[in-house]
Amino acid sequence: MSSQCPDTDSATATPAAEQWTSISKHVVNSYLEANNALLAAMGFSSAGTDAAAAAEPTTPSPTAEVSFGDETWVMERSTDDYDSLGVGDYVRFSKPIADTDVTAFAQVSGDTNRLHLESDFAEETQFGGRIAHGTLVAGTISAALARFPGVTVYLSQTLEFTGPVRIGGRVTAECEIVEALGGDRYRLHTRVVDEADETVIDGEAVVIINELPET
Repeated sequence: MSSQCPDTDSATATPAAEQWTSISKHVVNSYLEANNALLAAMGFSSAGTDAAAAAEPTTPSPTAEVSFGDETWVMERSTDDYDSLGVGDYVRFSKPIADTDVTAFAQVSGDTNRLHLESDFAEETQFGGRIAHGTLVAGTISAALARFPGVTVYLSQTLEFTGPVRIGGRVTAECEIVEALGGDRYRLHTRVVDEADETVIDGEAVVIINELPET
């Protein structure tokens, strides 16, 4: 990920400050929305939220492998049975890449590349507008891997970025087991496609998938 050093000229200081103020507001709003959605899913109401609306669950029931979900996320997998897991089994995980995702990722990761955050700047680049961070989009591969039956542990991942992802678009990560390596280790083909089914990230992963612990 490239970086852009801020200008020290005082004429640019105010716009930069305004940009960071806007980003901070987006990040805070994103965290508040996520918190309110989680409270609503648990049956609690939050301040300033209609009690009847808050009591209605807003997220689907999570799989046993992940802590929580979101109503805009979609998951499909070939098997729910850990014992039958093998070559050919797959998981597909789909989610929109929202502006709040991008600004929050910039804040958390420190990757404040102007290409992802400043519309006027991004419009003058080869992309003609803002795009999502490549590593943010690649994170959907990890999300898909976490939804195999069992507990998934990353060992390695290769990535080839083949196209940009526009903010507001939906992406789908597809992970398919192509080889059983023994000892609960698997090699997988991993890719992410956009709404037009064009590949934007391609690669391979090696993971361990352990059986769920007894609780």
